[in-house]
Amino acid sequence: MTQNNSYIPRLKQLYKTKIVPEMMKKMKYTNPHQVPKLEKIVINMSVNEAKENIKSLDNAMEELAVITGQKPMICRAKKSISNFKLKKGMPIGLKVTLRGNRMYEFLEKLIFAALPKMRDFKGLNPNSFDGRGNYNLGITEQYIFPEVNVEKSERTRGMNITFVTSAKTDKEAKQLLTLLGLPIREQ
Repeated sequence: MTQNNSYIPRLKQLYKTKIVPEMMKKMKYTNPHQVPKLEKIVINMSVNEAKENIKSLDNAMEELAVITGQKPMICRAKKSISNFKLKKGMPIGLKVTLRGNRMYEFLEKLIFAALPKMRDFKGLNPNSFDGRGNYNLGITEQYIFPEVNVEKSERTRGMNITFVTSAKTDKEAKQLLTLLGLPIREQ
């Protein structure tokens, strides 16, 4: 199986040609390797109804695979909780970690196709940074992604998207994500 190595996603190209020099100038870095970069994007989806109906897990898995272009990993309960009717080892969620070209392709799809479809969208919350240069984004429905077929989907599922950067501060991370095109609103 041969792979075409000449393909570079548009946002990755933008990062190398425009964002690195601009960040070096704004943040007064002396070396291009000091410029923070997007390391990975982690997408988590809870599938609570998998306790009663295991087929819903398969449907959610299929949808997440179509959205991300990568097969999700099943997350299982670490311990039993009787109040939630949960037994140790039951599947309760899905997780995908994107790196490299897939990460930039997903980010481009999120910025230019999915976020504009959100209802009453006025920009992303600037307070969702974790203090270490990572950003968390909660999405309430998977229907904003163009690949999801509304007729085939059985129910609305939310997801948490975490952007993990090599930035040491939230200010650097916000600068990087804003230059990449993430619409983070001003405080």
